[in-house]
Amino acid sequence: MYVNVDPALFQTLADPTRLRLVEAMRRGECAVGELVERVDIAQSGVSRHLRILSDAGLVQVRPEGQRRLYSLRPEPFRELDAWLDGYRLLWESRLDRMAAQLPRSKDPSA
Repeated sequence: MYVNVDPALFQTLADPTRLRLVEAMRRGECAVGELVERVDIAQSGVSRHLRILSDAGLVQVRPEGQRRLYSLRPEPFRELDAWLDGYRLLWESRLDRMAAQLPRSKDPSA
């Protein structure tokens, strides 16, 4: 099964700061101030990266009074997971073959 993943998604996640923000939001919704503390960069930098993540469709924002709560959107990550599934099958079959060879290589009589 072919799964089409937008290459921009990979480019967005390739940035180390954005990847740290994604990791910080795995636990749930976060305000900008919480993210600033978790990733230890200035508020302006966090806001800029959140805008990029939002434009890429990875993050959603929910207003709560004066605060804006950011969270991950599950859909793009499901797409990535589906795309990776084809590669998992490839890796698993290779690892299974390698695991089958390991006992033979340890046994000098084999």
